[in-house]
Formats: sequence, structure tokens, C-alpha cells
Amino acid sequence: MEVGWIAAIIIGGLAGWFAEMIMKSDTGILMNIILGIVGAIVASWLFGLVGLALPFNALVNYLITGFIGACILIFVGRLIRR
Repeated sequence: MEVGWIAAIIIGGLAGWFAEMIMKSDTGILMNIILGIVGAIVASWLFGLVGLALPFNALVNYLITGFIGACILIFVGRLIRR
């Protein structure tokens, strides 16, 4: 089951918002959505390389991968800005 565009925006926004809170970054709602969506793509790719598959339904998997990927993107962004 794939996630639709509207669900991707909402879940991506939530994942980006959670990552913003955990990583203590100061991003806006649009950046949270972008971080969550792109983060889900990055984390899904990384999980595929490792062979890791999450056992939850598609929406929860997308939220978890979006959160992890957004944290990775925030971390890499901080490394680049140094």
C-alpha cells in the first residue's frame, strides 16, 4: 500500500515536526513537510541497502522513516554549515 499525496504531506509534516523538536532545529512548517517527505525517501533507501523492513502498516512506516530521515538530513545540514 502506498501513501497518497495528501497523506504524504500530512505525515511528512508530522515527521519533520517531530524531528525538529528532537534535533532542536528552528524550521518552519514548509521545511518540516519537505524534511519529512525527503527524509522518508532517504531513510527508505538506506533501509533498503541494509535490508531492514519495518513491520507496521504503510502510514506508520512512512512516519517512522520520515522522522529518521529528517533527523539525518538535519544532522547533515548542520555538518555542512560548519
